Amino acid sequence: MTFIRSERYAAGFLLLAGVLGLIAANLSFGPALIEAANEHLHTGLFGLDLSAKHWISDGLLAVFFFLIAIELKRELVIGDLNSFGKAALPALAALGGVVVPAGIYLLLTQGSGLAAGWPVPTATDIAFALGVLAVFGRGIPTRVRVFLLALAVLDDLVAILIIAFFFTQDPQLQYIGFAAIAATLFGVTSRMLKPRAAWVLGRKPTWPIVLALTVLGVTTWYFTYLSGVHATIAGVILGLVMARVPGGRTHHVLEPYSNAVILPLFAFSAALVAIPQVSLAELSPAFWGILVALPVGKLIGITLAGSLGSLISKRPNGSRSGLKFADIVMVACLGGIGFTVSLLMGALAFAGRVEVVDEATLAVLLGSGFAILVSAVVVSGRARQYRRAAETLHPAASPSTR
Repeated sequence: MTFIRSERYAAGFLLLAGVLGLIAANLSFGPALIEAANEHLHTGLFGLDLSAKHWISDGLLAVFFFLIAIELKRELVIGDLNSFGKAALPALAALGGVVVPAGIYLLLTQGSGLAAGWPVPTATDIAFALGVLAVFGRGIPTRVRVFLLALAVLDDLVAILIIAFFFTQDPQLQYIGFAAIAATLFGVTSRMLKPRAAWVLGRKPTWPIVLALTVLGVTTWYFTYLSGVHATIAGVILGLVMARVPGGRTHHVLEPYSNAVILPLFAFSAALVAIPQVSLAELSPAFWGILVALPVGKLIGITLAGSLGSLISKRPNGSRSGLKFADIVMVACLGGIGFTVSLLMGALAFAGRVEVVDEATLAVLLGSGFAILVSAVVVSGRARQYRRAAETLHPAASPSTR
């Protein structure tokens, strides 16, 4: 399953699923498919009453957030965010990439009563951004990928906090407490899988521990759902409390399923939107706000804040610890690819307003699509510059001189 772990294939699966969902929704059987996706599965099981689409966005997508949290924890402990010096530049760039798009959205939608949609254009899709960089960025230095990854991880952290604080309805403290207990037990149990805890297991099989972790994980999700907090936050909590080494192994095992099943399934279901049969003038201000704020806001915000951070992060001897301006602009273009998390934000921000959700979804798809095209051109051009520079420094490695 090596190719499924590849960033370029993961982005390809995601894009294909989104396109197929949009096409399917607008064919003759589209209305029936949309109705089926929104049909509630009245199982009566433990008080759960979710539609098929919500089982995907609230249930399966929690696994995706679980993997994000594991990656975030690794970066904070031993990775590129484990010190203030390393984290300062991507953190400042990520902040600019959140504040400016939100500001542009609010400016374009003022007086419309749709201000709740400001979080939609603030997200960056890690899989897509890294996928585009992998496809078109042959020759781009590793430090640029590291900067993009750090920025996207911090961006997702902000998205997680937004979901937790702005999309929580009538929190039930008793269920939050139960979820906290289950998550704590999950974290403690995960440490029994660490090498140093081998004395606990001896030569016994580890499957009972894995089974216990699965039960505790599902229990945490269940109580989080009942608490009124968006259920995907359970995945974040579990990823952060899990022991780092077992967490890394778990990430390795689950990543192919997230790339090939969970994210494409979510993209397909989220893109099941009938294109509104209205004129451009009749489209909601939320549509225009997201369409402009996502690619343009990200470009402006990340470029300005990242450039400022790069200047601030100069060392006393004059050498730069940051990136070149052209690299920051390139990353800013990639940051405008919202897709997965932006689609989720749109559904949460405009819950109960079907037409606005549909227009927000279309705006995310179009805005992200535009950002993908622009990024492909910019990344390709920047990669050519790096390859030419490498050939100039090492002419013997150039095909023309061999």
